[in-house]
Amino acid sequence: MTITDVARAAGVSVATVSKVINGRYGVAASTSEKVMEVVTRLGYESSLVASSLRRRRTDVIGILVAEFEPFATELLKGVSAAVAGTGYDVLAYSGSVSGGNRVGWERRSLSRLAGTLIDGAVIVTPTVVFPTASVPVVAIDPHTGPTGPTTIDSDNVGGARAATRHLLELGHRRIGHVRGRTDLESAHRRERGYREALAEAGIPFDPDLVRDGGYRAATTTQAARELLELPDRPTAIFAANDLSAIRTVEVARELGLRVPQDLSVVGFDNIPEASTCEPPLTTVAQPLQQMGADAVRMLLDLLDGKEREQHVHMPARLVVRRSSGPAPAR
Repeated sequence: MTITDVARAAGVSVATVSKVINGRYGVAASTSEKVMEVVTRLGYESSLVASSLRRRRTDVIGILVAEFEPFATELLKGVSAAVAGTGYDVLAYSGSVSGGNRVGWERRSLSRLAGTLIDGAVIVTPTVVFPTASVPVVAIDPHTGPTGPTTIDSDNVGGARAATRHLLELGHRRIGHVRGRTDLESAHRRERGYREALAEAGIPFDPDLVRDGGYRAATTTQAARELLELPDRPTAIFAANDLSAIRTVEVARELGLRVPQDLSVVGFDNIPEASTCEPPLTTVAQPLQQMGADAVRMLLDLLDGKEREQHVHMPARLVVRRSSGPAPAR
């Protein structure tokens, strides 16, 4: 269906149809009503690219993610709620990260979308800094922390410290850590919180109790197995995100260990799967949906030229469930 088809069915010129669908003046109300009736009946939609070239805006904001995993989908729920009633549509776009090529995916994505398909972007866990961009950008959980463009994150250090303190209070002294992605500041901050809690308790940091999980279940499999097959294995593991924690529980079960009787496990994020796995996962809750919603509001303010704080830091809280318990007697 083309704009010419609409003009022919409405008995008006293409120029008149263009004025009506773009909200420009110079068309009688009765004619405008007739054109819109035909547009609705025929199901005509103007091209986003063509519209952006004419109006220099698309009324679409992009949500750019490396992949659609539970962390990103929870953020998207908040994005959807915040966009309702604003007049903007949302384009959720997953950058190409095949072959392990993670760094720079957001630059490639922005170059494809900015200016012709989207007016601005919320970028989730970007791996590069955007000192300048062709459209306004808000970054959620950026790899450098609160620097560069407008950013939003949660208390990664405090949350990790609370998770580790919880295990210490249960009597655990050999506490392992499954790290997150080494290219993201959030992973470094969560390890920092883990180390700080150990230091507060007078427990020396043991590098043998730390493995890389990369925030991914597949990578965590080997990391968890290495920790749990140590001659003096940990009695508890703090994983840098829930996907890693859930996989750690599964590996423990494969090795004949009971959670939490033989091994306590704590995660980070509080994705929906954390409360439905068995046993339900003790974790650190980030306000993911609120982070997504606030990121959209920040972006809309930037698009409207409004000034606001550049960096938003949100709280994180410990949620205790059944995957953590007293340290086993040895």
